Amino acid sequence: MDHRETIDVNAYEKDLKNEDIYDEYVTIDGKQFRIPYKVVKEVTFSDVKKEELISIENSGRLQYRFMLLEPVLRAKVEFTKGKITVVYNPTTARNRKEKMSREDIIKFLDNEGVHVSNCPVSERDFDYFVEMYSYQFDPPSIRERPPYGYTAAEWRLMKDEYTSKMQLAKQKTRSKFEEWQNNYAEQHPDVLGEHIKEKLPEKLTLVQKIFGKKNKGKKDNKGFWFHGV
Repeated sequence: MDHRETIDVNAYEKDLKNEDIYDEYVTIDGKQFRIPYKVVKEVTFSDVKKEELISIENSGRLQYRFMLLEPVLRAKVEFTKGKITVVYNPTTARNRKEKMSREDIIKFLDNEGVHVSNCPVSERDFDYFVEMYSYQFDPPSIRERPPYGYTAAEWRLMKDEYTSKMQLAKQKTRSKFEEWQNNYAEQHPDVLGEHIKEKLPEKLTLVQKIFGKKNKGKKDNKGFWFHGV
């Protein structure tokens, strides 16, 4: 039994109107999709001592140990550049996932023998939906790059014309091949027959492949015959 003196029946409605409540949905083409994160953080430590990273192999193992941490979404340890980049779920993020701070990352690296407290550091907001989710599930629109030697603006102007020319070139190449194919068939009837296109091999069913094709010339012969036995 509820022994409270007053019960605010509209408390839930008030919470829904509160802007601080985390909205874990995004709308795509009129449909709602749930995503675990929205805006997280990306931190980069530069000029990391190679003596502490030890080697490329050891840097790879450090990167793997980063990914074992629940709040870490992405990690990259570059031995040759002396750089460590981590995308993580910060304590200020509005989501229900496990969180960590930049200081926690520094402590983790200290325990691994890599000290970055005095290294140059840069941090920025990382849009999970745009920079990670959409990149993975909508790759053509995200990964498209202009050809070498052209800017993105130049490529947008010439893309349609370039695509149509490529399709036309493919059709011409196919037509030339089919023409050569038929000419070769006419010149070598003992090898390929009259016209390859006109005499495509008959597709057999699974039963015909197993038991063999039924002889249609003999009407009295019923059933299938075994071959190769």
